Amino acid sequence: MSRIGKAPIEIPAGVTVKVDGNVITVKGPKGELSQTFNPDLTITVDGNHLTVTRPSDDREHRAQHGLYRALIHNMVVGVSTGYRKEMELVGVGYRANATGQVLELSLGFSHAIYIKLPPEIKVETKSERNKNPLIILESDDKQLLGQVCAKIRSLRKPEPYKGKGIKFVGEVIRRKSGKSASAK
Repeated sequence: MSRIGKAPIEIPAGVTVKVDGNVITVKGPKGELSQTFNPDLTITVDGNHLTVTRPSDDREHRAQHGLYRALIHNMVVGVSTGYRKEMELVGVGYRANATGQVLELSLGFSHAIYIKLPPEIKVETKSERNKNPLIILESDDKQLLGQVCAKIRSLRKPEPYKGKGIKFVGEVIRRKSGKSASAK
């Protein structure tokens, strides 16, 4: 049996969960999220605990049991506390500037890159002297936040020789030594 699927989800105070057919809606202080799920699965809310059960041990039911439990847990955490990702720009002249929902990036190309962010994501940039610029993204939707971070990172991935590029704060980049001098 799926260890993740068996675990009950604790619903914190201030969060309401509504199951309507095969759509679950979670509402909390940070926002509201909804997700459709397989109608074969059963979602029950008992007080402040939510459990997901499957009808059989079919391969498909076992896979979806843990998947939907994890998705619902991410929704509950998102509307109660939210998610936050910090990205760091490493490189000479790399800059980030946020104006409303538009993120402007200077990444060493001949032009600036403008990214229009979804309204569910809050963006903030920090630029301090002698420190790498930071991009701070916050949202209640973990999937959307991860997708936007992946899109921003794909514009200039960290390279292994000098470590230049966009990386997550705390991420370790495997470095290479580069050309070695010929031994004569």
